[in-house]
Amino acid sequence: MATTLARGRDAEAHVDRAARRRGWQRVARNYSVRGGELDLVYRVRDMLIVVEVRYRARVDYGGAAASVTASKQRRIVCATRHLLAMRPHYANCAIRFDVVGLDEHYSMDWIENAFYAE
Repeated sequence: MATTLARGRDAEAHVDRAARRRGWQRVARNYSVRGGELDLVYRVRDMLIVVEVRYRARVDYGGAAASVTASKQRRIVCATRHLLAMRPHYANCAIRFDVVGLDEHYSMDWIENAFYAE
């Protein structure tokens, strides 16, 4: 039986492969700072796409995308601001926040512009 961490890594790898098939250039994976973490970040032309990957084997408490609370969104925005401060060459890029929910069969529910920075 796979651990939660291993399933999370597998889910991220699955999403990463799908994004790269789209021709997206990965900028960061598991970018972690004190205030939060970014699962995957891609550059597509003049846009940075920050992707939060959520795996849920069961939907009893809502789908994976529903688990990205306002608090989690704030942490993602905080980490994105840090990434931009550390890599100023991305400062002029538009930012998009996507959430990808995966179920136990790795079916993806990719929500573009899932939330916005405040």
